Amino acid sequence: MTSPTSNPLLDFTGLTHFDKIAPDHVEPAIQYLLEDAQRTIDALAQAGTPATWDDFVIPMTEATEHLGRAWGVVGHMHSVMDTPEWRTAYNKLLPEISRFFAELGQNQGVYEKFHALAKSTEYARLNGVRQRIIDHELRDFRLSGAELPDEQKPRFKEIQEALSSLAAGFSENLLDSTNAFAEYVTDEAELAGLPEDVIHAARAAAEKEGKDGWKFTLHMPSYLPVMQYADSARLRETMYRAYATRASEHGDGKWDNGPLMGKILALRAEEARMLGFESYAELSVVPKMADSPAQVLAFLNDLAHKAKPFAERDLAELKAFADEQLGMREMNPWDVAYASEKLREARYAFSENEVRQYFPEPKVLDGLFGVIESLYGVSLKRDSAPTWDPSVTVLRIERDGQMIGQLYLDLHARETKRGGAWMDSARSRQMSRGRLLTPVAYVVCNFSPPVGDKPATLTHDDVTTLFHEFGHALHHLLTEVDEVAVSGIHGVEWDAVELPSQFMENFCWEWDVVSGMSSHVNTGEPLPQALFDKMVAARHFQSGMQMVRQLEFSLFDLRLHHEIEADAPVAAETVLKLLDDVRKQVAVLIPPAWHRFPHSFSHIFAGGYSAGYYSYKWAEVLSADAFAAFEEAGQGKHSLLDRATGERFWREVLAVGGSRPAIESFRAFRGREPQVEALLRHSGMLETTA
Repeated sequence: MTSPTSNPLLDFTGLTHFDKIAPDHVEPAIQYLLEDAQRTIDALAQAGTPATWDDFVIPMTEATEHLGRAWGVVGHMHSVMDTPEWRTAYNKLLPEISRFFAELGQNQGVYEKFHALAKSTEYARLNGVRQRIIDHELRDFRLSGAELPDEQKPRFKEIQEALSSLAAGFSENLLDSTNAFAEYVTDEAELAGLPEDVIHAARAAAEKEGKDGWKFTLHMPSYLPVMQYADSARLRETMYRAYATRASEHGDGKWDNGPLMGKILALRAEEARMLGFESYAELSVVPKMADSPAQVLAFLNDLAHKAKPFAERDLAELKAFADEQLGMREMNPWDVAYASEKLREARYAFSENEVRQYFPEPKVLDGLFGVIESLYGVSLKRDSAPTWDPSVTVLRIERDGQMIGQLYLDLHARETKRGGAWMDSARSRQMSRGRLLTPVAYVVCNFSPPVGDKPATLTHDDVTTLFHEFGHALHHLLTEVDEVAVSGIHGVEWDAVELPSQFMENFCWEWDVVSGMSSHVNTGEPLPQALFDKMVAARHFQSGMQMVRQLEFSLFDLRLHHEIEADAPVAAETVLKLLDDVRKQVAVLIPPAWHRFPHSFSHIFAGGYSAGYYSYKWAEVLSADAFAAFEEAGQGKHSLLDRATGERFWREVLAVGGSRPAIESFRAFRGREPQVEALLRHSGMLETTA
């Protein structure tokens, strides 16, 4: 048996030894922790263990906390350093981890202990936070199959293991198919319209492979500028087709996610039926704020009704412009982003690339830190700790000289890193054997890296993404709850977890914030007020089209998990047909028939958003209304960075984490129920749409 002192994955005394851990540490460390946790759980489930908080719940929590933390490191490395060695190590242990937690969710002895504690006289004496933890445990046991007949439990475990494996496969197929494509341009004329930094990056990518010309890939820092700026319709079409058909039958069959989607949907439907639900969507909303799929559908349909007229107006304007100014009698799908950027430039006299030059990464980070420090009275400082890549930064958050949390910041795209942006927990705040462990988080993005001796520059969308992920991180790091089950982001309803992140995005549109974090990468000049005014004027540019696109994804996800009866693996054609039906209802842009969006929809097939993608819009109502409190406090003042309101937001929303229902936290902060008007106003949709 591996001893705790010889394996860096088993050292929990401080931050992870990213300079020492290697893929061959994974199996011995995780096996050790699995066996150790299982021994503890077996002992706690015995009749002789008193069903009390101190005798049962605390050791029960400790039994799985180290396992979860170590496996979190492995999962993190699988996401940010997806080499063949790390992928093999992760996938080898994934079935065992899935099996362990599936069996724990059905452990009758542990379930009966929680049930006995809930019925005991001690339960009434526990504080509300601990009562909520027990209530959640009982709910989660029911959803994990603890109340199933014994003969059904093995099948339920098989489903959990299979779903974990299929989700990992979906994500890996998407990354591999993305990495497999490259377009090499040798005719310099095809580079017309592209920003200089994108051209330099493409040239460097080709040189790295010993090739002539310029290399373009499907990773966002390369793909998106081509779609927005390349004058070459041939190049745009080539890139669009490759991106739209990733991980599908149109490419290498070994990466086709179609069969995986079908199996995932069938297994989720079977799981839901076993637990007594009509659909997986009904199961999904049980731990969320929403009461039912019907309530969510009504919410989404109402927003779609309000937004679609604006989307139709946006599209009509774009088509007219493309026809009259760009000579596009028919606007192809690969023309939309290009024509939109040209329209934005014509209407508001600026381009995203022009704005980008004013947002060098170091200056943006300083501005972001300034917002956080102004709102909450904390300080962010550079820290030193081992990391998995030289570009990763470590930060510490302090208040009154005391460290309250730490953060890993990994901002740049790499070939071994999955796409997108996310925040994850590395360690939760908790009391451990009388000692307070402060929380640690990861913030991961895929921004363009620096080229040459200049710092990386961010688009305004990148800046917004960074603020968004930091909102999640602050939710995790500024918690004041010591119980790990509801500390930080844990225990927060999934359709409320986006509140703090979307809330932070609003500050990216405030002049006192933006002016302080801008500095032209060449001249050092701050962003001109006139250019910022144009950005604000353009804020609602195509907001109708953007909203119906998000509603399309949300409705597709919910209906997919609520309406399709999956007694067997669902055919990809069935999935695509449902998506077509949703698009007829809400979309104004209909992609080509060969487009395979579902095959890359990792949020619902490989992430935590299955039957929950609506959470973005649901939480956006909350976040827009929460930000309105700062707008009200800042009326007549130079800045919305109001410390008193910030302190109240920290106290009532961030500090409490999942220790009480999210709607109670919102009411405590806002003093009333949430209202949709702030979201409509921020989206430019308060005028009459009838």
